[in-house]
Amino acid sequence: MKSLLLFLVVGVGGAIGSMMRYALSLFAQRFSVTFPHGTLWSNLLGCFIIGAVAAASAKTEILSPTMRLLLATGLCGGFTTMSTFTYETFKFVQASEYLYASGYFLITMVGCAAMFCLGLLAVGIFVKG
Repeated sequence: MKSLLLFLVVGVGGAIGSMMRYALSLFAQRFSVTFPHGTLWSNLLGCFIIGAVAAASAKTEILSPTMRLLLATGLCGGFTTMSTFTYETFKFVQASEYLYASGYFLITMVGCAAMFCLGLLAVGIFVKG
């Protein structure tokens, strides 16, 4: 029974994360329809969130294992989208938009790593442990 509950927790988090990603993509289209700002920002913000969850879990007991599953596996799993990132990068390459492809790739990879670290630091500032 507990396993079923955990699957549901991840599913609910994934559904919420997917809806958040879709909403962010719709919002981002206001700024550009040629560059995938929505995917970029969902990956950056998702990495920040998962970094914060990782730090909070390591430094405190504020997040239960079930809450970590909801936030990290579910919400961030649905909110971030590596498959869409790969597809969009490939579409730039197919269109011979190598500057966009390389810029998008580098900003996403470096930005996500930086946002993860920022999430770790943010929790470290607010939680002394």
